[in-house]
Amino acid sequence: MPPEKTITSLHNIIREIVEIDTKLESNIETTMWVSDPHGAGERFVSILKGRFGLVWQTCREALPSTFSNEKVEYLGRLMRKERYFIVEEVSMERQDVISALVKIIQYKVQNVRHFDQIRDSFNKDLKLVLENLLLNFPVPNIVYENDLIADRVITALCKIAKQVILGHLIVLGDVFDRGDEPDKIIRILKKKDIQPYVTFVWGNHDILWMGAAAGNRSLIAEALRISTRYDNLSFLSRIGIDITRLIEFARQLYPGDITGNFKAKQEISKRMEKTLAMIQFKLEEKTIRENPEFNMESRLWLDKLAAMLKNNEIEGLVDSDFPTLDLDNPTELTDGERDIIDDLTHQFTTSSKIRSLMEFLFEKGKMYHINNYILNIHALIPSTADGNFDEFLGRRGKELIEYIQSVIKNVGKNYLEGREQNPKELALMFYLWCGPKSPFFGKNAMKTFERYFLKDKETHKEKLLYWGENIKDADFMDKIMNEFGTRRIVYGHTPVNILKGEKIASPDGRAINIDGGFSEAYLNRGHSLTHTPYSLYAIILPTPDEVIEARKKKEPVNLMIEIIDTYENPLKVKDTHAGVELQQQRDELYRLLEEFST
Repeated sequence: MPPEKTITSLHNIIREIVEIDTKLESNIETTMWVSDPHGAGERFVSILKGRFGLVWQTCREALPSTFSNEKVEYLGRLMRKERYFIVEEVSMERQDVISALVKIIQYKVQNVRHFDQIRDSFNKDLKLVLENLLLNFPVPNIVYENDLIADRVITALCKIAKQVILGHLIVLGDVFDRGDEPDKIIRILKKKDIQPYVTFVWGNHDILWMGAAAGNRSLIAEALRISTRYDNLSFLSRIGIDITRLIEFARQLYPGDITGNFKAKQEISKRMEKTLAMIQFKLEEKTIRENPEFNMESRLWLDKLAAMLKNNEIEGLVDSDFPTLDLDNPTELTDGERDIIDDLTHQFTTSSKIRSLMEFLFEKGKMYHINNYILNIHALIPSTADGNFDEFLGRRGKELIEYIQSVIKNVGKNYLEGREQNPKELALMFYLWCGPKSPFFGKNAMKTFERYFLKDKETHKEKLLYWGENIKDADFMDKIMNEFGTRRIVYGHTPVNILKGEKIASPDGRAINIDGGFSEAYLNRGHSLTHTPYSLYAIILPTPDEVIEARKKKEPVNLMIEIIDTYENPLKVKDTHAGVELQQQRDELYRLLEEFST
């Protein structure tokens, strides 16, 4: 090797070793989790601006103890708005605000490399001023004395502060359904200044829409049924779904009052909900019959319904109006139903707006994620009553999870590249949405049919399987930790109501459920989980009404916090799962360095 190339290689090795050692000795970045936003777009964006409560906590850690709660609350609002404003109850001049924001940024920036990363986002006209402020170098007095300049500096510092506060955002799925702005949430997560910090783990409602986009006809009917059920018709219009033909068909089928337990508030939505429900039930029964390995025969209700109607045994039904049900061939679509689902399938699978949303989910999403020795999933690892991993498709535990991920990724690749789908893989998307052994579901059955049509409310109950009980067992938790090489597990899917005394974390802190009923259809609250170098804690987010009430009273918003763990010494990157890999890279570089010295 020529001498100059030898020197270059040596320089590169030394540079990489120094960079890795610097990173290993850095504090871990702050990680935030949120789960199950369920289409609550405006609320998601509003809370994201405050970094899910982390702004408050960071201000508390970074600023002197003499800072009152009122000032901390004011700074949080100022950072969300990204501009200076005056409120009567808090006296903070522009210079005070600039000083506080600088302290917050300095507290979060760990080293020169981190500083270089945020330097790229500095306003060009303010670059020198911002660098000097953050490096504690002198700045001209006009920065503080001229309101226009000070306001621009404050806006720039707010943007930088929110950037460094957001180290890593993990979203544990279920962007879709119930609320009407899932598209808004995904657009936010796709933004250039947000996406590099986001990890997205799929939820069952995301799988529903992904399977629908990929061409599963029963999931298309179901996704649209849920949208009409929550009257999210403007959302369907925004993503390019024309429901004109569906509306006309539903009106013809059900000209009078709609019977059955249909939830939609608008009458036309109820008619579409019932129309789509019957199409859905017929299509999914076909899938169940074609895939006996799913063991979902208990969901085959249409033959039973036809028999009840034939024999006039309708006392157990809340609805007996089924104009599209052929009593001799109940799973057969009528010509009208077939035309409707053909039209909707074409629209769904060719919509460029849906494709834009699905690109993010298929390409960026995953079944699980590990960081800082924490396993992140949406719902559960399928398990048995005796506390073992359950078998499905010949696999269990981590092997099953990774197999399912590979299938979903392949479905996504086929969809995005316009290739024909494997029917078995499309059918699996249906099972993942509502199958009892799905790692996204966790119940014995999805009782949509029973809730719509049967009087007996006992039949409506969806029995939780074994996950909730198993994670209380130390031996089962040990199995998960050993299977995935982790120390904790964080999941969502099933809302935790803290007002009823429910806890986010298990007593030993190893199992943490952060689904706080984010959307209005649930508890309208939500939780976030935060992992800093010094602690692991959950923030119980306020409801919109609580925020409004605090503003009226001119009081800080009350954030409830559940401390899960604290650390005497700050956690370093070397203490994490990623740190192990970095140390292996460094050891290999040391080996190469020794070759130069011999």
